[in-house]
Amino acid sequence: MPTALITGITGQDGAYLAEYLLKHGYDVHGMVRRASMANFERIEHLRDQIELHQADLLDQLSIINLIKDVSPSEVYNLAAQSFVPTSWNQPLLTGEFTALGVTRMLEAIRLVDPGIRFYQASSSEMFGQVREEPQDEDTHFWPRSPYGVAKVYGHWITVNYRESYGIFACSGIMFNHESPLRGKEFVTRKVSDAVARIKLGVQDKLFLGNLDARRDWGFAGDYVRAMHLMLQQKQPDDFVIATGEQHSVRELVAYAFGHVDLDWQEHVEIDDSLLRPAEVNTLRGDASKAKQQLDWTPSVTFRELVQMMVDADLERVAKELREVLL
Repeated sequence: MPTALITGITGQDGAYLAEYLLKHGYDVHGMVRRASMANFERIEHLRDQIELHQADLLDQLSIINLIKDVSPSEVYNLAAQSFVPTSWNQPLLTGEFTALGVTRMLEAIRLVDPGIRFYQASSSEMFGQVREEPQDEDTHFWPRSPYGVAKVYGHWITVNYRESYGIFACSGIMFNHESPLRGKEFVTRKVSDAVARIKLGVQDKLFLGNLDARRDWGFAGDYVRAMHLMLQQKQPDDFVIATGEQHSVRELVAYAFGHVDLDWQEHVEIDDSLLRPAEVNTLRGDASKAKQQLDWTPSVTFRELVQMMVDADLERVAKELREVLL
């Protein structure tokens, strides 16, 4: 039975990846930070099938001890400060977790067992002020946020450990991927949650920033499959994972409200405080390499993704209302 260690297992990707690996016969372990309010909601249905361990990306010794104890064959590093707007308010903390945290993971692997296969969650935010469209593995990086800068460091330190120490280390340059498990601070889930609440009469307005920003949005369940495929190859490499399609926030809003027969223009207002100091206006990925070498393609369309998220939030909000009435 192969053993996998997932950092960030309580997040969206961690939850989908843990479930995917369990179905493929893995012994799954997760790294969690000691927190005053631990949130295991996304993995609650898996708690009796996985083992959780306390460690921290800021503490090198805790990572070394964890890898010694678990002896994983594969490590998936999904933990990070992952919300772009927060990175302007907490740039140093973002650097510690999202950049140096990757180095601590790789250094622990180098010291304990260099034969471990390592996956690093890179991001399309590294492209930032894009130099060409669509973006592929050879596109130059121009990050436009502390988060993007930190991800560029994490990406290149992964390449560096692969080339310097022969570690099987891969980076997945993931474009935006969403699901009903997405945090409410992210625009897709902010929209789907608001649509559900407005439809059910518990909210009236949705405040957003840049409606013209364009993104390549896919389904998180598809993207964790690509993570696993990367670590099954004969040679380590980096891959862009994307749908190749691009949609604006305005389109996202229109689809979401339209799914419940509402006119979005009656409910959406622009709040300038939600605009980023430096905007990433357009991102669209070219996943041709992943299709050719990993045999990976997305299975969920953008419209299906939006409908999935709105339906899940309608069910969730309706349940909340029933519980209040009881």
